[in-house]
Amino acid sequence: MKHPVDVHVGKRVRHRRWMVGTTQQQLAEAVGIKFQQIQKYETGMNRVSASRLWDIAKVLDVPVSFFFEGIDAEDSKPAIGTEAPADVLTDKEALELLRSYYAIPENQRRKLFDLARVLSDAA
Repeated sequence: MKHPVDVHVGKRVRHRRWMVGTTQQQLAEAVGIKFQQIQKYETGMNRVSASRLWDIAKVLDVPVSFFFEGIDAEDSKPAIGTEAPADVLTDKEALELLRSYYAIPENQRRKLFDLARVLSDAA
């Protein structure tokens, strides 16, 4: 049976890998394992050892703590009035939107962010 923490860490690995545009094969080669092992980590089927998580964090340029962010909120209910999926990290559309958002130059991105806040407050 999959442990919820292993599933959460795997989702965070997949999310970060996807955000930086790295394939499972590329990540696997960088940490010295087979891509099938990355697949198993990302689904929570296999538990990631501390040393392997350290290596993955280095390759994906995040602190190890990144993989545990939001773990307490994993089982909590979304706020009333929100329509976001329970786990935004598994929603491909949301990930594509994030990638596109961070591809926008910072000054324009800030204006887009402000517009989105105004529109969400108006809804």
